Amino acid sequence: MTSAPPPGRAVQRTSLVPPQHGAWAFLGLPLALGFVVADPSWAWLPLAWAWIAAYPASYFVLSYVRARRPERFRRPLAIWAAAFAPAGLVAAAMRPWLLWVAALYLVSFAINLAYARRNRERDLINDAVFVAQCSAMVVVTALVGDDPDTAAPATLLDAVSTRAWLLAAVCALVLLGSTLHVKSLLRERRDPRYATAARVYAVACAIASPALAVAWGLPAGWLLVAPFVVLAVRALRKDWSGMRPGAIGMVELACFVVALAAAALAVAAG
Repeated sequence: MTSAPPPGRAVQRTSLVPPQHGAWAFLGLPLALGFVVADPSWAWLPLAWAWIAAYPASYFVLSYVRARRPERFRRPLAIWAAAFAPAGLVAAAMRPWLLWVAALYLVSFAINLAYARRNRERDLINDAVFVAQCSAMVVVTALVGDDPDTAAPATLLDAVSTRAWLLAAVCALVLLGSTLHVKSLLRERRDPRYATAARVYAVACAIASPALAVAWGLPAGWLLVAPFVVLAVRALRKDWSGMRPGAIGMVELACFVVALAAAALAVAAG
């Protein structure tokens, strides 16, 4: 018979939703960029479902392997795995080459697991792996939409449009800059090196962004410069004191929207 908890002591329940609220924007931006650069497809529905569900499922896998009481994470892990599995199977049935993509993501996830086992999942290198996983989704989403008539990994890469690669690069630059900026304001706010790195990185991206514009094709490519200018202005702002994490997150979300709008306008402008 299970004993009741001591009086005045609440029963702790593990939340079903990861507490990393900013991660959802990291998941949404690459999907949206893939949507704007490729032909629409019904296969996007199970792909998006599987992609979104994979994040909390992976989060609770990492929580499980590093926890002293891993049983707390069995229920949320089972729920999100059950949400991911049918969508993943449908997406793979519609685009069998996604099995190759899944294998590559599993390889990269092994890096996340290694950091979680050492309780170092907040390390910048591990964050960079997550940024790479998200940015690659731009290419995957675009391929799912364009539906190339091939399943071999080498020829799949040949089928990726130049603009999909460029938007994947935009996504990676934006997400990595956001990671540095938010770390400098919150978790690493006492380390001035992070603030310096975030500012130098943002300014360097703004200076280098015309190369993306030229690769895209002028004059439409100039639209891709705008979000990096906005991100540089945001990073160079000095008075962030007193701003709550939620407000910082909303600023980052607005920057992501600017990047997406610029990409959509560049695609529309040709």
